[in-house]
Amino acid sequence: MYFEQFPLIPYDSAGDGVTKDVTNIFRRVAVRAKVKTNTALFDTYDVKDGETPEMIADRLYDDAKLHWVVLLFNEIHDRYHQWPMSTIQFEDSLNDKYGDNLSSIHHYEITEDSGHGTKKIDVGTVNTDYPTATAITNREYEENVQNDRRRIKLLDPRFIDDFVEEFKTLIKERVI
Repeated sequence: MYFEQFPLIPYDSAGDGVTKDVTNIFRRVAVRAKVKTNTALFDTYDVKDGETPEMIADRLYDDAKLHWVVLLFNEIHDRYHQWPMSTIQFEDSLNDKYGDNLSSIHHYEITEDSGHGTKKIDVGTVNTDYPTATAITNREYEENVQNDRRRIKLLDPRFIDDFVEEFKTLIKERVI
């Protein structure tokens, strides 16, 4: 369904002047900032172990083919590297990436208070300037990355039809 909406463009793959109509996969549409920050339009959701965008779209929108809405709404362009891994994939990835160095220090963090709460700041791999910084291991770092990926926004099902229609309109608009 996603690429069905994309416009076709003439493409000369051989450079001989003979063109063929192909899907313009380089066309992009982004979710408007106002939509992404309007909390009345979406819910925050924690992806469960092994859950896929198709599973979420099927449960939420009654259509697994709307998985692209889940990905687009969360600015996920590469579902294999930006979507949370299953526990088995995660453990395999850790072993491939770090081997026996899972407990080694990845970086140090300090905690800083601001007007919007507490933030953790990565201060690098050496803590000479910040002797009270907390050491973050390779495992802790990767777990934090996965936990961040698990927290996604899901468009409220009441707005899915309008969202899809607007996408169809925008993806076909001429840019020039």
